[in-house]
Amino acid sequence: MKLKQLESLLGDLQQFSNPKIELEQYPTGPHIASRLLYTAENSFDDISNKVVADFGCGCGTLGAAAALLGAEQVIGIDIDSQSLEIASMNAEDLELDIDFVQCDIGNLGWRGQIVDTVVMNPPFGTRKKGVDMDFLFVALKVASRAVYSLHKTSTRDYIKRAALRDLNASSAEVLCELRFDVPQLYKFHKKKEVDIAVDLWRFVPKRSRGMDG
Repeated sequence: MKLKQLESLLGDLQQFSNPKIELEQYPTGPHIASRLLYTAENSFDDISNKVVADFGCGCGTLGAAAALLGAEQVIGIDIDSQSLEIASMNAEDLELDIDFVQCDIGNLGWRGQIVDTVVMNPPFGTRKKGVDMDFLFVALKVASRAVYSLHKTSTRDYIKRAALRDLNASSAEVLCELRFDVPQLYKFHKKKEVDIAVDLWRFVPKRSRGMDG
């Protein structure tokens, strides 16, 4: 599937009608989502025929992109039941088979590296400090191949240091810098939309003992 086709399919998905600020719910736009998954597949072969988890899946954009690119299984996880309803409808509209789980990422009871790849656009941590790193901590425990994640460019040095030192990453690489359009969703937003510079990261987890290769 070509990048343009993927972006166009994702552009038709429903997004939050009533986003929750405390969960930092912002839609992952089709431009960013398509590039994240397309890069993961075409540069690193981390999506097709793989088990992919979409952490904090919201309306399911990243998970849908993974399924469209041929993932063997996609699991979307979110704490918010309304988001999961929209995500299920989106999957149905595209005739995709995606498993959805309602769960706080911090309480995810998975043991060991049970998925190949995690994709996520975690909360930036502006409302709840450190929540972005909580997501990354869990992702690097459960993925065997790679974690793709978006983080503010302004946190780049910190993220790299923390991932390699504290979070079980064997490598942490910024693949590209993107502009994240945050539309005027909440009352306190003064501008129609704001561009935030975000990094698309690829983290490789250290292999569990007992895994070969």
